Amino acid sequence: FTSFLHLPGTSEEVAPPLQQSFMIPKKEINMVSDMAKWKRSQAYADYMGFILTLNEGVRGKKLTCEYKVSEPIEKLVALLNTLDRWIDETPPVDQPSRFGNKAFRTWYAKLDQEAEKLVATVIPKHLADTAPEVAVYLKESVGNSTRIDYGTGHEAAFAAFLCCLCKIGVLRVDDQMAIVFKVFNRYLEVMRKLQKTYRMEPAGSQGVWGLDDFQFLPFIWGSSQLIDHPNLEPRHFVDEKVVNENHKDFMFLECILFITEMKTGPFAEHSNQLWNISAVPSWSKVNQGLIRMYKAECLEKFPVIQHFKFGSLLPIQPVTS
Repeated sequence: FTSFLHLPGTSEEVAPPLQQSFMIPKKEINMVSDMAKWKRSQAYADYMGFILTLNEGVRGKKLTCEYKVSEPIEKLVALLNTLDRWIDETPPVDQPSRFGNKAFRTWYAKLDQEAEKLVATVIPKHLADTAPEVAVYLKESVGNSTRIDYGTGHEAAFAAFLCCLCKIGVLRVDDQMAIVFKVFNRYLEVMRKLQKTYRMEPAGSQGVWGLDDFQFLPFIWGSSQLIDHPNLEPRHFVDEKVVNENHKDFMFLECILFITEMKTGPFAEHSNQLWNISAVPSWSKVNQGLIRMYKAECLEKFPVIQHFKFGSLLPIQPVTS
């Protein structure tokens, strides 16, 4: 995997000066033919390397297990707690349409205004000039304020945000489990609250043919957590009792619980793809299949990637190796 995740445990004083100038990330994928540029880019290699490194890092581990929690991890959780508090301070407004509550725009405007300050709380002083670049990914990760929708492209922006924090050395290799179990899991909770509170629309939903209306990554990392589990098999996740008893330990089951809370009717009808996945014999097969599906259905789809932004940390330039 990419070298930035194998940074030695350098302390702040001796952190090497970053030999690059930072920039505000911008869109580079403007037409379908640009997709080839994305797949060859350093950004794609780093992003995918990051997703797969974390996939290995949480393999066979429960959400409730012991792991190191560094100061930057604590600060990221505090940042997400702030976003959560803002939801409480911005109740939905009365409006004729059921979906897409306009109060989301008020909530978003606050994030838009405060994002750089929030990011600055996580980044050490000597890296302060990276904040404007990194903050762009945070702003992109919570949904679209015009359409009041949320989807896998927004989720990818949050993973890109965390990837950037690894690239500048704020997060390190021994933070892997905390990145997924503490930070990403808290992010999911806040996104679910946004989706519920403001009745957000799924962005570019494929209806029942998509995996889920809103998320993808917790299914990948969540299936990795379940690899080699002594008694939970893929066929069990459609069993309500199993989900209720184990969801606090496994991200995948937490996702299933949320779907069943939000949707009515038979599981096989409202979540056809997941129903099919429950027939796969092993979690490692599920995990491999989901990684392939993620590349095909999210990362290689123009409607998703056209919104992705590229800067100095996640560059559009072709891989140099």
